[in-house]
Amino acid sequence: MAIINQATKELQVKIVYYGPALGGKTTNLVQVHDHVQTAQGGKGKLVSLATTSDRTLFFDFLPIEAMAIRGFKTKFQLYTVPGQVIYNTTRQLVLRGVDGIVFVADSQYDKMEENVKSFANLEENLKSFSLKIADIPYVLQYNKRDLPNVAPVEYMDFLLNNRDVAVPSFTASANKCEGVFETLNMITRLLLHKFINESKSKAA
Repeated sequence: MAIINQATKELQVKIVYYGPALGGKTTNLVQVHDHVQTAQGGKGKLVSLATTSDRTLFFDFLPIEAMAIRGFKTKFQLYTVPGQVIYNTTRQLVLRGVDGIVFVADSQYDKMEENVKSFANLEENLKSFSLKIADIPYVLQYNKRDLPNVAPVEYMDFLLNNRDVAVPSFTASANKCEGVFETLNMITRLLLHKFINESKSKAA
């Protein structure tokens, strides 16, 4: 859950990029870190915790035009989870305290089963914190749209976004920084709306 830092007047919000191995989670974070605009000192170092064949990345940033909620500026903490199943314990640790999720799916036809399994794994891991996916703001990113053998967006929506209320989804080619910031902007907007509504209800 979001952390309020009274000393710095910051609301710290945790966003986790989740999805199958080699789907583009790391590429998204690297692109955001390389291109996000912040004031001097408003961006943390990109930290990589590497295992033998996978890694977790994270950094935080305070946008130049960070929206203030009840006098607090919003600092975003971005994390990736390792994609391989053998690192599921690490995935659970990264998910602890999550506020919003970006699920990065691989658009290649032969990766559809991995996408579905990874999304089911996300739901299972959230259950370990007594959370449901519907309780947390999240968006879908259909990455690698620049490759030749990609599934139609409608098919990916059917597999991953077939719910009573569909969540925002974005096509992307993260290696070209296409769709990266559209995805990030939407999840941050959803989170800010949530916190604004919560702060209004507390004040009422």
